[in-house]
Amino acid sequence: MPSTMKQWTVADTNGFDGLKLATDAPIPQIGEKDVLVKFHGASLNYRDLAIVKGFYPFAQSPNVVPASDGAGTVEAVGSGVTRFAKGDKVLTLFNQAHLAGSLDGYSVTTGVGGTIDGALRQYGAYDEQGLVRMPANLDFLQGSTLTCAGLTAWNGLYGLESRALKPGDWVLTQGTGGVSMFAVQFAKAAGAKVIATTSSSEKGEKLKALGADHVINYKTEPNWGEAAKKLTPGGRGVQHILEVGGPNTMAQSLKAISIDGVISIIGFLGGAKGEEQPTFLECLNNICTVRGVLVGNRMQFEEMNRAVEANDIKPVVDEKVFSLDQTKEAYQYMWDQKHFGKLCIKID
Repeated sequence: MPSTMKQWTVADTNGFDGLKLATDAPIPQIGEKDVLVKFHGASLNYRDLAIVKGFYPFAQSPNVVPASDGAGTVEAVGSGVTRFAKGDKVLTLFNQAHLAGSLDGYSVTTGVGGTIDGALRQYGAYDEQGLVRMPANLDFLQGSTLTCAGLTAWNGLYGLESRALKPGDWVLTQGTGGVSMFAVQFAKAAGAKVIATTSSSEKGEKLKALGADHVINYKTEPNWGEAAKKLTPGGRGVQHILEVGGPNTMAQSLKAISIDGVISIIGFLGGAKGEEQPTFLECLNNICTVRGVLVGNRMQFEEMNRAVEANDIKPVVDEKVFSLDQTKEAYQYMWDQKHFGKLCIKID
């Protein structure tokens, strides 16, 4: 095994030029409970772009190795490791200390690619508790998409146990980003009905091919919330909405939700500020639950992976795959919204 490796770091947070590549970074040392992972694939999330551009609202460390989502093989294990062995195929857990239950003040600060070095390097060392086995039906690029987007979608649909997705429920997704695409796949595998919104007929056809029952073009139908509600039996509304747009889409989501439905706020792709800012009173008026979701815990990750295997779910990966050396270009490609599904980086 070599003694040095290629590794990207976030040297500055003023744009993509803040990403710096080292070709002679030392390979991490492992302790008694650590696992050394040889990375083969990584995928990018909007969060990665936000970190480099300086508007990520959660904790981050200077010169951190970016990207929470990594897939690889176990190269070596510490003397006290019991969960993995050399050769196992593994994935990184987003918040390393979030093993089960709800987040707490500490676990929310243990984000890979934020405070803990991430996957845009050839080797990484992690506590054995911060890894999960990769589903056997996936390759490394597909597997690398699950850490953030996959688990976030799963948490959005199943994380609130009293309102967990069940067969026959209606689900509304927004756009064709990673979380939304996973939500379509998970919902259909569970026997739910899916309404997807998008900006073009071309993307709409791809969503239908993925399993969406109805597609609404939000550019030609700006009042898509009411349109979605009318599609449901008796106009009762949808039971689950994965809200990725932020303030600019929340008002429409509230129009689409059913009584006792759940809106899981995932992100703010439409911007953190918007013209339409619903008040808390709107939750009362619509008799619904609105919850913030920050990925999920390891127990949920393992549950999701079992479902991925059992249903042979294949993550949607953009046709353009970048090399580790092309990381800056990958960031720009994603920022320009040229991708469809998850954008992946192959690591040799």
